[in-house]
Parts: sequence; C-alpha cells; structure tokens
Amino acid sequence: MIGFRSLALRRGGRLLLSGLDFTLHAGWRVGLVGRNGCGKSSLLAAILGELESDEGQIDLPNRVRIASVAQETPALKEAALRYVIGGDAELAAALAREVQALAMDDHAAAAAAHHDIELLNGYDAEARAGRLLHGLGFASSVFEQPVASFSGGWRVRLNLARALMAPSDLLLLDEPTNHLDLDAVLWLEQWLQRYTGTVIVISHDREFLDEVCTHVVHLHEGRGRLYNGNYTGFERQRAEQLRQQQIAFEKEQTERAHLQSFINRFKAKASKAKQAQSRVKRLEKLAGTEAVRAESPFRFSFETAAELPSPLLRLSQLSAGYQVGGERIEVLSGVKFSLEPGDRVALLGANGAGKSTLVKTLVGEIEPLAGERVLHPAARIGYFAQHTVESLREHETPIQHLARLADKQPEQVLRDWLGRWNFPGDRAFDPVEGFSGGERARLALALIAWRRPNVLLLDEPTNHLDMDMREALAEALALFDGALVLVSHDRHLIGLACDRFWRVAEGTVAPFDGDLDDYAAWLRSRDRDPQRSDPDNAKVVSADNAKQRRRSAAEQRDKERPLKNRLKQLETAMAQQQQALAELEQQLAAPELYQQDGRAAGELSRKQAELHAAHAQNEAAWLETYEALEALAET
Repeated sequence: MIGFRSLALRRGGRLLLSGLDFTLHAGWRVGLVGRNGCGKSSLLAAILGELESDEGQIDLPNRVRIASVAQETPALKEAALRYVIGGDAELAAALAREVQALAMDDHAAAAAAHHDIELLNGYDAEARAGRLLHGLGFASSVFEQPVASFSGGWRVRLNLARALMAPSDLLLLDEPTNHLDLDAVLWLEQWLQRYTGTVIVISHDREFLDEVCTHVVHLHEGRGRLYNGNYTGFERQRAEQLRQQQIAFEKEQTERAHLQSFINRFKAKASKAKQAQSRVKRLEKLAGTEAVRAESPFRFSFETAAELPSPLLRLSQLSAGYQVGGERIEVLSGVKFSLEPGDRVALLGANGAGKSTLVKTLVGEIEPLAGERVLHPAARIGYFAQHTVESLREHETPIQHLARLADKQPEQVLRDWLGRWNFPGDRAFDPVEGFSGGERARLALALIAWRRPNVLLLDEPTNHLDMDMREALAEALALFDGALVLVSHDRHLIGLACDRFWRVAEGTVAPFDGDLDDYAAWLRSRDRDPQRSDPDNAKVVSADNAKQRRRSAAEQRDKERPLKNRLKQLETAMAQQQQALAELEQQLAAPELYQQDGRAAGELSRKQAELHAAHAQNEAAWLETYEALEALAET
C-alpha cells in the first residue's frame, strides 16, 4: 500500500497541493489527472524522494522497488539492447561480474556470477529486452546501434523500455505516450494490463487511461480525490458531484443542449460505415459528463474558409521521399487519392512508416520524387508539424506573432481573437519564452486558425495539450468544414474528428476498412503471426542471432554512410562560412573602411550577402539530409 497522509507540497514559494489523504493498494493502476501545473509531476517527484513534503508524509512499503523513466539520456556508445538490459541494475551488475571473472580466469567468481544470473533469469534478458524494444517500435536491425545514434524521441522510447525492464513493485510513468505512435501506445496498454505491480501514470490521453487504469486520482485546486474506475468512470462520478452541488447549473444545461445537438448532427450523417458508427459511439460516450465539460475554459473553432473548392488537393501515382546529393530515398510509392471538403482522414501506421513524409508532401514542404501533386488555387493549407511549436519566436508575444499575419488589423481585433484561445488580457503581451508547451501549442493553433484554412494537415498536435484543450480541439476539428488529415496517437481525438482511416505501411498508402478497435485487433493478430510481425524479432531469443544483428547493423550503416558523409561535408562548409563571415564583420566594423570612396565597403557587403545566402543554402541542405537520415533510421 502507498499512503498519503495530510501531504502538502510546494514548488518554490507556491503551494501546489495540501491535505492529500488517501491510500493506493497493491496492484492498482492509477491515473493521475488534472490541469497542467496542478502538481502531478511534483507528486511523482515526492514519491521518488526528489521533492520534500511541506507537511505530512508518504508511506511506502519497506524495500519497495520503484521504476520510473529517466528524463535525460546521455549520448552513450553502449548498444541500445545493452542499455535496456541495464534497467535491471542487479542483473547488469551480475553480468559485469561474470565478464570480469571470465577475463581474469577466476572460475569460482565466474560460477558465483553465473548462479546469480540464473536466479535473476538473466540468460533470457536479451529476449525480454528485445521484445520491449520491438513493442516500442524498434526494428531488430538497430538493437546494436549506440544510444548516441538515436534522435531525442527514440531515446525517450529507450528510457521507457529501460524502465519496463527493471524489476519493480511500483511503476511511475509521466506522459509515457507522448513520443509513441498509435501502434506502440496499443502495445504499451497491453503490457501495463499484464503488469502485476502498482502503476501511477500521468497522461492526457483519455483512451489510454480508460484501457489501463483501475482508479483515478484527480488533482484540482490544490486538493486530491481518489475515484474508482477508469477515466470515463471518473468523469461520470465527478459530473454527478457537480450536479449535486449545483455548480454552474445553467451553464451545464446549455452545454447539455450543445453536446446533444453535436451528437445529433453526426448521427444524422452517419452511414453504415464502421468508422462513422464508431464516431457516434464515442460522442454518445460523453453524454452525462456535461458538468465536467462545462468547467473547461476552452471553446474555439476553425472558421469556415471563404471558398471550399473540389477537389482541394489531388495526388496521382506519387512517390514520396527525399533526394539527397543525387540519391533518391523512396519512402512511399503509388500514392493516389484526392481530398474533398468534408474529408476527415486519420493516418495509421508505425513511426517510420512514412506518415510524416506523406504529410510533408501534401503540404509541399518536400517535392514528390515522381507522380503529380495538384493543389487547387483556392486551397489554403493550415499545417501543424511536430516542430511547429519550436518555430515560435521566443522573445515575441502572442500579439506580435498574430500581427505579422493580420495585415494591420486593429489591436482590439487581435486581442479578441487571442482571448478566444485563452490568452486573455495581459497574457497576450507576455513573451513566448515563458510559456509552457501547452500554451505554445495553443498559440500555434490560434495562428493556423486565423488564416481560415480549408485544408488542415495536423501531425501530432496534442503532444503538449492537457485534457481540456484536447477536448476543445476534438470538437473544433469535428465541426471543421474543410478537409482534415490527422496524424495522432490520441484515439479519442481520432475517433471524434475522423471518419476515414488510411494505413501507411510497407511503402504504400491504402484505406483501412474498419474502426480503431479493428486496427488494434489487426495489430495484435499481426504480432501473433510470425510472418506478419518483425521477422527479425524472433532472432533475439537465442545467442546465435548476434551475428545476424551485426550483419543487419552493418547493412544499415552502409545505407546511412553517404548521408552521414554528406552531413559532415555540409558541417565543414558551414563552419568555414561562419568563420569567413566573422572575419568580414570585423572588417566591416573598422571605421577607416568608410573613410575611403565606399567601393571597398560595398565589395565586402556583397561578399557578406553571398556568404549568408550560401550558408542558408547549406543549412537547408543539412536539414534535408538529416531528415532523410532520420527516415532511413526509422524504417
């Protein structure tokens, strides 16, 4: 059991939580929910002993084994598989003792280490670690690659696999689905359902919480309350409490009518297609939670575009991928479809299958390798990419960002618009550098909506959004009149916003005839079928496959080598250009230069402009090459 006894927590001078008093029993899977900033991560830090309580205490069983996901991953040379096995610290130490004893020809020490490894089930550690990596989307060909070779999102997955590898009685997970694709989320759900210890998980993914959790702790206004059941059960119980307290009764009635009309609208449109029927079921699932939804400060929309031409966008026998240094890297081929007003498409498939490549091709960010992309002249694309949040200007305010798009609109118009996106009053004048990830994502969506697009292409828009904002986004997308293409691991958002599914796999894009439950069942059946699952995955079970993994890794390195060489060439060129620019700036700063006839200064300025242009060109080529390398690493 884990007991919270009159617990109070502070961060700096701010009291986050007080009077927490409840008990979690062994084997419970507990969802920790509440708005951003309410103290969820601080509570996990207190359980780990990283944050002292201001009052009260946390009672943990003696010798409880706690596993959690590391926030940072050093750039290690250690192979990914070994790094994951290292999550079991006791086993890793025994394996190290065995290696050392064998190297020193110490038979007694080797026998003792061997005995310890057997007790810890250490000789199937590679197989267990391999299954974790495979479930989280890693191909077995990359198991021997060093940790340092993986990008940030994949390192987060490595840390998650390492935490799952650790023997534990209590597992603490803080937003574990944020860097996963839908396939990996579904696998993680099944893994957690089989886990015999206690789980405390922070997540804004309601479908994930519904599938995993047996209980919910809701943090609200500095207090915490324990509820039985999953997230939907919590919402219904909380709605009943709010009704009993007569909180916002009139607002609740308005929300009830709004939600019912929302349900009726799509029920009337629903065909016999499973996707449409599934969407109606998800809407009806929200009935009875109006009081909880009425608490949300968010309600916005993507306003109807001035024109809705048909088709908005058409692809014909298109090949998508990257062209780097004369080499074509094809990710998708034979892609053929059109987008019409009212189309709402979700892209399904594992990371590295080509979903983001397809979206970038639809946007026009990368050119087709072959085939045709035709965009209607009246089409206006709103694009949210995974890097959109990072592209905001740190030192500028929301109103400055919007003014750049607004063509001399009065300030009050801009303030009213930002207020609708929950940037009220002076918040519209605060620099972005102080914003949370959720606020930045909300601002990026506000800027997209201002342009009144008739095509929305959204690639993982929910990663930084809390539950209230996800609900508001789902409703806004469901009411959007243009065409929508969505990549997301949030099934609740997909289920409400989309009624068509395309599966991106094995270099192709094809309609998926079924709903999200069918897709989950298809994934499970594929994993049970050795012909459909990763054909290399079974090889990690025996020691004999080490040679195969090394061969696969070598083949992968051969494919990556020209791209890595190209990156080094570009980096060298950019370094030389930066040095030359620095020298030019010193020369241009010299006062005596301007005492001449001006021709010398003009010549230096011309060289400076040429160097800036060449540097920008190399920088763009570097980014393109890096993206191609990332895409190759994920296939």
